[in-house]
Amino acid sequence: MLSIAGTDPTGGAGIQADLKSIAANGGYGMAVVTALVAQNTHGVRSVHVPPVAFLAEQLDAVSDDVEIDAVKIGMLATVDVIETVTGWLDRVRPPVVVLDPVMVATSGDRLLDADAEHALRRLFSHADLVTPNIPELAILADTPVAVTWDEVLAQAGEVARNRGVRVLAKGGHLPGAHLPDALVEAVDGTVAVTEFPGVRVETRNTHGTGCSLSSALATRIAVSGDWVAATQESKQWLTESIRHGAELAVGTGHGPVNHFAGLWARGGTTTAPTPAEVEAEWWANIAGIRADIDTLSFVRGLGEGTLDRGVFLRYLAQDALYLRDYARVLAHASRLAPTSAEQAFWAGCAEGSITGERQLHESWLTEPALRTTEPDPVTTAYLNHLLATAARGDYRVLVAALLPCFWIYQDVGERLQRLSHPEHPYRSWLDTYADPAFAASTRTAIDTVTRRAAASDATTRSAMWNAFRLSSEHEHHFFAAPDVDEGAAVTGRSPDHI
Repeated sequence: MLSIAGTDPTGGAGIQADLKSIAANGGYGMAVVTALVAQNTHGVRSVHVPPVAFLAEQLDAVSDDVEIDAVKIGMLATVDVIETVTGWLDRVRPPVVVLDPVMVATSGDRLLDADAEHALRRLFSHADLVTPNIPELAILADTPVAVTWDEVLAQAGEVARNRGVRVLAKGGHLPGAHLPDALVEAVDGTVAVTEFPGVRVETRNTHGTGCSLSSALATRIAVSGDWVAATQESKQWLTESIRHGAELAVGTGHGPVNHFAGLWARGGTTTAPTPAEVEAEWWANIAGIRADIDTLSFVRGLGEGTLDRGVFLRYLAQDALYLRDYARVLAHASRLAPTSAEQAFWAGCAEGSITGERQLHESWLTEPALRTTEPDPVTTAYLNHLLATAARGDYRVLVAALLPCFWIYQDVGERLQRLSHPEHPYRSWLDTYADPAFAASTRTAIDTVTRRAAASDATTRSAMWNAFRLSSEHEHHFFAAPDVDEGAAVTGRSPDHI
């Protein structure tokens, strides 16, 4: 999107407003300066027009290098400037041209001399749309300023018919609560009118509304090619921006509109992290939990092979109970998954958890007492957390809660397996967590969760982190439970420790 216009040092009108409007409506803005304007929210003080040779160099520099999808033309201060722009349009022929015939500022100042006003009419043959305000429309139609909406439409119809150009008639200068706009065009001598109703926003923040609307329209029409839809969407955006203009508190006169109010409200200004940044941050933020796990006597004894077998088997009995319901939560994640790949992944993990539970019973939990063990408070608390998260129905938060059982277990198991030896009493169990297939599943789980977190809004990302952190704490409690009372028949911590 190329804006050809004058400047406004306060940023509310001219090229500065054009660039904001283009960005707010989804375009990439470029700018060629036609005039340097000394103005503020109270009015124009002076206008300096650079040599037209330099204007031509600016225009050629852009079009020689960049494919232009649409052009918005604003202030053209002199006849020479208008003719230079007209010659460039003749050569380049951009696909869309929206002309905002800047003649009268919001403050009432005339911004063009008489000769330039006449020359501007000759530029209409290059424009797809002109967007005059009511005083400018009167100049173009050579009639007194309209005082009713019907008069505005009549003048717009005359301009459309006589100049062969589509006109956006704007009711902003009329009194009353209603603020209509209309697309007016002449087809085979017949004037067609498409009206867009609106409601006036009581505010002094109307500086640069014409610049902003025309730039938004040019941007949206370049995308959709639909003049009605582009006008409706641009009008809605501008109304929202006007409504929030006072929040900027810029100037003491006619302040600017708030071009990015909607984007800031809906999207915020916080930069979204990459998946890799989410991964590094979350892993670093549970460093304390991971360090505490490494210091547990259960974990140290497991790595050294000195852990009491009875303690280890009671731990595995709780692990088997955990895996039974963990499989159900994984299956629920599969049902919520938005893509077939994620659905298949979590379903495969659910099947693997069921298989893991069965293998624990077959390989280790052969004693009848271990097969009938009930979930202890630690296991119950962890599962309650996962089941409650699943019940809330947010896939992103749920998979974040599931991740520590992959990530922490794989990390601990892999490091302990490296410390073990062929005669290690628990080597076969450690081998399952150092298995390349489990490492691959863990990698997929990490990638899936961090990709979802990076793409989420800040509120959802925070909820995901909290679910991940809480599950990590439950992992610590699960490893710590056997340390409470190694002589107990059933391991577990009291709820105070959870």
